[in-house]
Parts: sequence; structure tokens; C-alpha cells
Amino acid sequence: MPASRVLFHRLAAREYRLARDWYRARSVEVAHRFAVAVDRAADRLAGDADALPVLRGAYRYSRVVRFPYVLVFRRLEADVVVVVAVAHTGRRPAYWRRRR
Repeated sequence: MPASRVLFHRLAAREYRLARDWYRARSVEVAHRFAVAVDRAADRLAGDADALPVLRGAYRYSRVVRFPYVLVFRRLEADVVVVVAVAHTGRRPAYWRRRR
């Protein structure tokens, strides 16, 4: 199967920007590493979303390596996945469940 297109829910995009900005306020280098790690996590789910772990129902996740975040996503169409949350692993579990 060809790579899936990855879309970010508007709230997931906001979560990403807020996290990146938080890291940037502490270190530009760490913010860059966070951005690269998120890109790599998105590349993993674009490559083979169905091989990643199931979180709940139709939702799966891709870890952001070296950072306490996961990309929570679901398949929207055969070749499209949507990231519904860039979720910190230590905060508010399942807050994203109502997002479509």
C-alpha cells in the first residue's frame, strides 16, 4: 500500500505549536529536535499506520521518540490518516476522544 497522506486536526496542530513554543522558550535546539521527532512520528504513521499500536477503538498512536508525546490518529480514508491529538503522555488521558 502506498504511503498515506497525514492531516492534522486543527486542535492537534495547535497542540503541536504550543509544545514546540514551550521547548523553544527553553532552547531553540531542543525545539528543533522536537519538531524533527514529530516529523519522524508522522512519517511512521504515513508509512504503515495499521502496524502501529491500537490506543482505543479506531484510534492508534505513534510515539514521539525522546519526548513525552504521542500522535493519536485514526484512518479517515484508505489513503488518509488524521492526527487528532499531539498528546502529552503525562496529562489528561483521552481528552481528545470527542474530536472528529
